[in-house]
Amino acid sequence: MFEIEYLFREKDLVHFNELCLKNNIELQKSLRKHKMFVPGIMLLIGLFYYIYYADMMTTAYIVLLAVGWGIFSPYAMKMDMRRQFLEKYTDKEKADIFGLHSLKIEPEYLAEKSPGGKHKTPWKDMLRVEYSKEYVLIYTDLDSAIVIPIETIKSGELKKFAKQAESMIERLSE
Repeated sequence: MFEIEYLFREKDLVHFNELCLKNNIELQKSLRKHKMFVPGIMLLIGLFYYIYYADMMTTAYIVLLAVGWGIFSPYAMKMDMRRQFLEKYTDKEKADIFGLHSLKIEPEYLAEKSPGGKHKTPWKDMLRVEYSKEYVLIYTDLDSAIVIPIETIKSGELKKFAKQAESMIERLSE
């Protein structure tokens, strides 16, 4: 049978949560609106000051603040979201999540051994396998997956493992 061993880190958890947020259309709309709406209102206020009061200095400050808001607020929001991701988990949950993980393909299920214990996930409960430059994701639900960071593989051949997992999901999830 195919088996791999890898190290799961805090960075990997944050990456997966950011990936989920990137695919969340409603949140992306809200972020775009916030990124454009607030600076737009500020620019209108600056324009009002310039036209109505002919106050160039106040207008310059408002425009500078609007441009700064438009540029830096997405970064501040991203940092705040990362903090919120990690606050969702208690120290015990973090100890159970982070560390050395082992996955083994069995005929009826995917066996996982982690610092939190042993788990068996039936193939019929899995959705798909996705590949990215840095990760292989085995989705068990629309918003949850087994995240395998490519750079922390300790043993086993990830490509063969992922192909076999993909074929098992296709074969046994029907």
